[in-house]
Parts: sequence; structure tokens; C-alpha cells
Amino acid sequence: MKTLIIIPTYNEKDNIKKIINEVLRQDQSIDVLIIDDNSPDGTADIVRKMMEENKRIDIISRPRKMGLGTAYVLGFEYAIKNNYDFVFEMDADFSHDPQDIKRFLSQIKDNDLIIGSRYSDGVSVVNWPMKRLLLSYFANIYAKIVTGVPIDDLTGGFKCYRVSFLKNIDLSKIRSDGYAFQIEIDVKIFRKKGRIKEIPIIFKDRVDGYSKMNKKIIWEAFWLVWRLRLLTLLGKL
Repeated sequence: MKTLIIIPTYNEKDNIKKIINEVLRQDQSIDVLIIDDNSPDGTADIVRKMMEENKRIDIISRPRKMGLGTAYVLGFEYAIKNNYDFVFEMDADFSHDPQDIKRFLSQIKDNDLIIGSRYSDGVSVVNWPMKRLLLSYFANIYAKIVTGVPIDDLTGGFKCYRVSFLKNIDLSKIRSDGYAFQIEIDVKIFRKKGRIKEIPIIFKDRVDGYSKMNKKIIWEAFWLVWRLRLLTLLGKL
């Protein structure tokens, strides 16, 4: 069974080599796809040098910052085209523990989507400021109520998908980014009757680099849930 782990990057030179090596160490079936948005710090150059010595690494370089959502859609299309069985979303900053990958792979065999959840077993977040933790926690409650989808961590970004099920989703219609993208893909899979399971993870805030979170991403997610609810009522999801 072939597994692809998608890691979007923008200015991750301090993390990229370490995260790729740690991910590949988890299982010989794993390949890594970096999607880099023209990082000025040379992230892509580091990846290309690693590719010279390891065929399990690939990169797609984009001309500018184009958003997390479009990066993952591009990665999903790559996974489908190259006949992978499973595909992951994962951050480059070690907020997602590579050692959890094996837990995901053991569960995806009987499911279509595994979500690494920060909120399915209490609150499992380390080193976040209280303001950001409360925003994330209550945003997930809000999204869960409005969409009617029984997932505790709709905005989580550590996930494993069954590629054969992703083929049921019209990826060309996904335009959202950040938190909104995570909510949208979860809701679409749920409405297509995908088998979804949350497993608890410990989310650790990044040590190197900086967060890409901004107000635009938050407001996009705020309004998206109402659009998804309307589309559900109209039977268009």
C-alpha cells in the first residue's frame, strides 16, 4: 500500500529537512510531496538537494503564496494521478508528531478519513496562548453546530484520507483556504457518507518559524459554515 504525505511550505528552512527525514523514517511505504509557495528563505532548494539522494521525495513549486487549500487540492490530484492508496495532510513545523503516522495508517484500513483530533479527548494542545486556544476550541463547536457534522475537530490539519474515496469529491469546486478548507473537505466527505474517525493527538505549537494564521482565514471559515449548511439543505453537497 502506497502512502503520500503532503507538506505545504512557506519559509520552513529551519524545519524542512528534519520533518522530511522523520516522516520517511516511519515506514518504507511513505513518500513525501512538498508544495512550496516560492519561499524566499530557500526551502525549495533544500528539498531539491534532498531529492538528489532520495527518490521518495518530490516537490511542486508554485510562483507565489497561493494558500493552503489549493496546495492540498493539488496534492490530492497528485496522489490520485500517481495511484497512491492513502494521502496525508501534515504541517512542516512539528506541531504534528510524525510518530503518530503509524496510528493513522492502522486506522485508515477500515475508514475513509482519519482526523488527528485536538478536542476528541479533552483539550490536547501544548504551548498555545490562551486566546488562540479559546478561539480554536469555540470555533470548532460553532462549526459543528452550524454544519451539523458530528466531528469535534473540524479545523484540524493532521489527516489521512483513502484516495479511492477522495475520487468521489469534486476537488475543482473547492476554493477555500486554511481553517475553511479543513471544514469544507470534512463536511463534503461526511455528506458523501464517508467513514470518518477521530483519533486523539497532542498538538504542539511550532518552535521554529512563524504562524501563517490571519484574520482573513478566520473570517473565511466563519462564513463558510453557513454556505455549507445552505448547500446541505438544498441537497447540493
